[in-house]
Amino acid sequence: MVPINPKIKFGSLVALVFIPLAALDVGKYPWLEQISRQEQLNSGCDNLDAKFKKKLNYSELDHILVDHNFKLLYCYVPKVACTNWKRVLMVLTGEYNVTNLLDIPSWQAHSEHSTVKLSELAEADIQSCLNNYTLFLVTRHPFERLLSAYTNKFLDGYSSSKYFQQRYGRHIIKTFRSHPTAAEMASGANVTFREFAHYLMKEGPTTNEHWAPVNDLCSPCALNYSFVGRHETIMEDARAVLDMVGAPHIVFPVTRYAKTKERLKYFFQQLSIHEIETIYKLYEADFKLFGYGLEDILGYDLA
Repeated sequence: MVPINPKIKFGSLVALVFIPLAALDVGKYPWLEQISRQEQLNSGCDNLDAKFKKKLNYSELDHILVDHNFKLLYCYVPKVACTNWKRVLMVLTGEYNVTNLLDIPSWQAHSEHSTVKLSELAEADIQSCLNNYTLFLVTRHPFERLLSAYTNKFLDGYSSSKYFQQRYGRHIIKTFRSHPTAAEMASGANVTFREFAHYLMKEGPTTNEHWAPVNDLCSPCALNYSFVGRHETIMEDARAVLDMVGAPHIVFPVTRYAKTKERLKYFFQQLSIHEIETIYKLYEADFKLFGYGLEDILGYDLA
């Protein structure tokens, strides 16, 4: 039997493959993992609750970045290596010429003018790109991503952001802390994880892109994604995507991540089972679309 060409768009490949995965050598064909992810996404979309289903709106495609040189579209998700992926696109598009991508300052990678957003193009050009370019995203366990956003934006001792403390922290402390002092409300620093959780439960997860669900940012059921990457296999997936589009050799940056995964249980055990289940429902679409569960936190998964 002739092996399937791994350079074919995986979004189309799933519908063509009828060979049981168990019958194939995943070690010999590592891209078979991508088929499993696509099947998970397709199944998740088919069974997605109507409240999570989004209609395609071209004006909302501002999280999809465009590289016309290699016909690549990337839907960036904050707290899922998006800074490094933006650096990759800056090199591919010719915006920056470096051999070490970490030489590109993070602030410049996030600059409004560092990359082109799909939503900025004319409608006919948007449709052409969606029909002909390789479209990919990278996912992460929803609670791991949520905790990463919390520690990065609110927790002193890490790389906390004064902007987030002033913009969101002051409101959270004022609203969800019992008897806050004037100094606490003024600074917005040291929001507790429980307070942040209560903020999400009351005001929803779409108030900022750093904790908005991937389903809201990237419309994975309304678009035909060619490749679904995962934070857990970021290096291998980066190589696969770049090979798919024939990009030159680029060393994807190895960033030193905080031990977010190891701290998941510590932080989420500060919440009640009811609170965890409530937050789970906010991110239910991401859990189901990308095949994540709660076994590591609860010891069991939610049906």
